[in-house]
Amino acid sequence: MIELQGIQKYFNRGEPHEVHALRNINLQIAHGEFVTVIGSNGAGKSTILNIIAGVYAPDDGKVEIDGRDVTRLPEYRRAAFVGRVFQNPLDGTAGSMTVEQNLALALRRGERRGLQRGVGRQRRNQFREALASLGLGLEDRLDARVRLLSGGQRQALTLLMATLRRPDVLLLDEHTAALDPGAAAKVAELTATIVERDRLTTLMVTHNMQQALALGTRTLMMHQGQIILDISGPERRNLTVQDLIARFAAVRKDKEVIADDELLLTGATSENQHPPTT
Repeated sequence: MIELQGIQKYFNRGEPHEVHALRNINLQIAHGEFVTVIGSNGAGKSTILNIIAGVYAPDDGKVEIDGRDVTRLPEYRRAAFVGRVFQNPLDGTAGSMTVEQNLALALRRGERRGLQRGVGRQRRNQFREALASLGLGLEDRLDARVRLLSGGQRQALTLLMATLRRPDVLLLDEHTAALDPGAAAKVAELTATIVERDRLTTLMVTHNMQQALALGTRTLMMHQGQIILDISGPERRNLTVQDLIARFAAVRKDKEVIADDELLLTGATSENQHPPTT
């Protein structure tokens, strides 16, 4: 389980350009829950992921994972139980290394690294089996340099690497946004399969509201550093994108033109528009 208690986060605090990125966030996510997070630019979506991953320490509040206080635990220590996939497919893999070498590194994430034996037959078979589950033919390309893979293949490999050790928490930061529509759909499908199969506690940030409702079991909407909607169960299953737009407008209590808000713009566009991240 993930629990955030009274999380506050500022950037450039005390300076003219101070940003209050997270405002008293209280959030509980149960074991195995798959939560999608949406919101307009600057809403604080990626900041929440960075707080959980240990990239940023909160200015106030507490972070617990499976009952353990990790508020001050550094990112490299959390890597042993937190998996992460970023928007850019290049960020999660080492392009100059082979598929096999990347998987071997992922298997040792969070451990001390020293001189090790090469990958043995049993481990190689494990990698082939895991790659075969992706349905992309990568099980026959263990010796291929990762830089030779397509963006979709590389992001699928990154997803596999992030989940190879079945982490306590999986964080997905717009991980399909930089892909073409076909590859994005494939990676989204793989995401749903892996998360459900391994019952991974997952947070996925997305700008695409259709994807936010199609994947996962619960959806959070953020605005100006706060969670303004938290929807799950039958209420969520019956929601359409237009319903979500209406709920967003109602909570904000303003009359801004829908087209002026990037969140609402991207609800109907394909993910290869490369929306900026928060």
